[in-house]
Order: sequence, then C-alpha cells, then structure tokens
Amino acid sequence: MTLTFPRLTLTRLAALALAPVAAAGLALGVPAIAQSSNTLASVQSHLKLTSSMTADFVQTDRNGQRLSGQLTLKRPGKIRFQYQKGVPLLIVGDGSSLTMIDYEVKQVQRWPVKNSPLGALLDPDRDLTKYAKVLPTGSNDVLSIEVRDPKRPEYGTITMVFVRDGSAPAGLRLRGWVALDSQNNRTRIDLTNQKFNVPVADSAFRWTDPRPNKRGRVG
Repeated sequence: MTLTFPRLTLTRLAALALAPVAAAGLALGVPAIAQSSNTLASVQSHLKLTSSMTADFVQTDRNGQRLSGQLTLKRPGKIRFQYQKGVPLLIVGDGSSLTMIDYEVKQVQRWPVKNSPLGALLDPDRDLTKYAKVLPTGSNDVLSIEVRDPKRPEYGTITMVFVRDGSAPAGLRLRGWVALDSQNNRTRIDLTNQKFNVPVADSAFRWTDPRPNKRGRVG
C-alpha cells in the first residue's frame, strides 16, 4: 500500500531529522559546572564505547504526523534512516556528508556532517563541553543534552535524551532527540529496540542514485 503523506510534509519531516545545527561553544551555568561536566563525560564515554547501533525509530512533527523506520549507525560517521514501506525517502551519512534521497521526485540533497546535530552522535572524539550543555530533567535516570549555536539561530536546536541502562555502553542508552528549527518546527525522534556494538557491514550505507544522469549505487 502506498502512503499518502503530502510531499512537502515528507520532505520537511526527513530534513528536520538532520536539520543543520552548528557545533559552537556554549557557556555553562556556574552552579552546575561540576554536575554538567560529569554528565557530559558520561555521554562522551557512551559515544566512545558504542561502535555501532541499530534501533527502530518513530519520527513525529509538531502536527503529530508520524513516520517510522529502522536506524543503523556505525562510527565514525555512518548512519542510515530507512523509512517505512511506502515512504520513498532515505537518509544516509557516509562520514563526510548527510544525504537525503527522494526517490519519488528523483532528487538528492546533502548537508555537511559538521553542520548537522547528528555530528555529535557520529563523531565520538568531538568534545561535547565545547558546544553542548546539560538540561535539568528531574530524574537521575534521564540525561538531557542540548546543542545549539546562539550566534546562528537559523541552525536551530537539538536536544538528545539518554536514559541510564546498565546493559548499555557506559551505562547509558540513547532514547532519542528533539530538533527545533528557527521557525519553531519541532521534530521528535523516539528510539526503541536498541542493539549496541552489533556487526554492521559498510554496504548498509550504500544507496541507489535516482537521478537519470547518475544511475548506480553510491557509497
């Protein structure tokens, strides 16, 4: 069955999953410096200890429109959002760029990884203290990390949420994230069935170019 999501809605939903966010320095509140430092260190350890991850995802926009699919991640730099059957979109990261492929209209769009919020997830060697801050959650079992550039508000904001899980790398499990663009369009990604450090072939990040003059597999 072919789904009937409007074309603009589909494209915006997919684009907001990787909406550009710059990785710039942020000032941490003085009273929370020690706590923030410990939290960021824990998240950094989780990223370094996670070489790969697969998960199911549900993507929800501000109007409640939902898409689901399978997420595959392999560090450094590789990620794939395979959307549900009937959705002709694919997002793939190859280490240097994030590519959104729209097979219905045969278009390809790219963003540099370094300008994407997903860059914080894909590069475990980036120093989170230089561009992220810790948000209060009201629970010791939930960690919330915000990434944004106050000098470039057009890049929007991403907030990543981790939960404590003794079976996950460094005792943390990525639960998902929320992206907010400069027009206050909000997109939420929720993850379930996470599996860490499982074998993932590089071929998982290849894709077929739909453009007539560029047929063939990429990656």
